[in-house]
Amino acid sequence: MTFRWNLHFGGMFAACLLLAGACSRQPEVQTSASADQEAQAAPAIQRKEQAQIDWSTVRLEAGDAWLDCGSDYPRGDGRPVLSLAYVDLRNAMQDCRGTGLVRLRYKGKVTDSFAALAERTGKVATDLGIGKRILDIDSAGGHVEAAIRAGDAIGENDWTIWVRDDSLCHSACVLLLAAGDMRVIAGPVGIHRMIRVGSSATSRKELGEELRKVSDELRNYLERNGASAEVYDLMTTVPNRTLRILASDELERYGLSGANPVEDDLNRIRLARRCGNDFVRRRDGFRRAYDAQCVQPADAADQDVVDINACGLALRSRYGFPDAQCPDESPMAELDGEILAIPDIAASEGGDAQALPLAEAPVAGNEESPENAAR
Repeated sequence: MTFRWNLHFGGMFAACLLLAGACSRQPEVQTSASADQEAQAAPAIQRKEQAQIDWSTVRLEAGDAWLDCGSDYPRGDGRPVLSLAYVDLRNAMQDCRGTGLVRLRYKGKVTDSFAALAERTGKVATDLGIGKRILDIDSAGGHVEAAIRAGDAIGENDWTIWVRDDSLCHSACVLLLAAGDMRVIAGPVGIHRMIRVGSSATSRKELGEELRKVSDELRNYLERNGASAEVYDLMTTVPNRTLRILASDELERYGLSGANPVEDDLNRIRLARRCGNDFVRRRDGFRRAYDAQCVQPADAADQDVVDINACGLALRSRYGFPDAQCPDESPMAELDGEILAIPDIAASEGGDAQALPLAEAPVAGNEESPENAAR
């Protein structure tokens, strides 16, 4: 039986090929030919393979999302996401190929539809050659299983996560922070005990047995993302009727803010080989200064994400960033607006359909259409 756990505060791409004058939809199958074609078209902007995506019809039933090609959120959140179909997400993100950055703003609960949004946005960004991704989150929580699924997609796709001053990240949302490559936090982050939705438990023993069914998966998730086991302890001890707001030093100690330690370790060898040991040394120096001067300054309570970003951008020039040899690997590169190499598929748009990625065609009968748009 599948158990769904809830943490809350206050309780396609459709590929049409013209064959004999008919347009038919094919099941989602990636052949070696289409895989090679995609590899040749897209730049090397994603190091980790993403699991196969189910492009069945999904609606955002518990939140709203927007897509924007810039980091200047005071100017707005961008274009509303009205459909999670591949072709619609691709159209919404086309302009972001020019900036090399996509910012996904989401306000709502963490559910399976949000997990699908995270998976699909990352995949489409990869297909379009958009290497810089920001999740701009505002969520009071949701389902633990959905948060783990979304977190795995975030970890596979090199996302920076923001919690703005006008936003919050409570309960299951905290699990998303664990997965981000970089976490910039100005709004409140809170945690409490997880409960099973619709639990039929009548005793502590029964409730404990239900909890154990998800505990191993949750522990493994936190461990592989470099988050402290103390996060799990809080999710099993803080009463559900209350909310423990984490201080900035606790967020750092629990591995929920700043640079992700696991991703940092993975990057160290790769960056030393590609950018040189001096790059890594300067990068480490910047990280230490950034944590002390930007993330935890004396006036941290009055800061928003825009202030933290401004502090970091000013600070990094002292350490020689962005680096001329490795600009896209430099700290805070997601804010530079560097124009990445646009894949060859751009030349084929409006022309040869064979040059478009064929790997994500939806299963017949499950494809999304404007009539089935998600809200």
